[in-house]
Amino acid sequence: MKRTISLTVNGAERQVEVQDNWLLSDVLREQLKLYGVREGCGTAVCGSCTVLLDGRPIASCLTLAVRLDGRRIETIEGLSQGSRLHPVQEAFLEERAFQCGYCTPGYIMAVKGLLDENPNPSEEELLDYLAGNYCRCAGYRDILRAVESSRLKLAHQQPASRG
Repeated sequence: MKRTISLTVNGAERQVEVQDNWLLSDVLREQLKLYGVREGCGTAVCGSCTVLLDGRPIASCLTLAVRLDGRRIETIEGLSQGSRLHPVQEAFLEERAFQCGYCTPGYIMAVKGLLDENPNPSEEELLDYLAGNYCRCAGYRDILRAVESSRLKLAHQQPASRG
């Protein structure tokens, strides 16, 4: 059965028609053409499909879109403002925290969610929070440096401009 739901995606109100069994990752990619959302495993293990739902990271590959009526979704495409990258995106570039780049959008969204929730996480909190993201190219040291760089960049911004 098809239903129309209302989502706020990257700050824009969107009406989408969905089947009861359609996953958020498919709706974002197929209907809204947001290709930064990637599906690597389909079982919420790799983190490539991570998006923010009302500010919290979720695996969009296991989330039914029909249950999200009225909710706020943020994808990698919504982070930059024009040509100005979000501080987490800047940090990932500066620290070369990617190799093939497939997992990078999911990592960036998870890091943004973490630092919005906890601007100064301990290493244990960081590792726990990112445990749902997997990099097959094994760039973990660079990713951890990018998280620290992101934290410092965000700490130097005004709280109102962090979003």
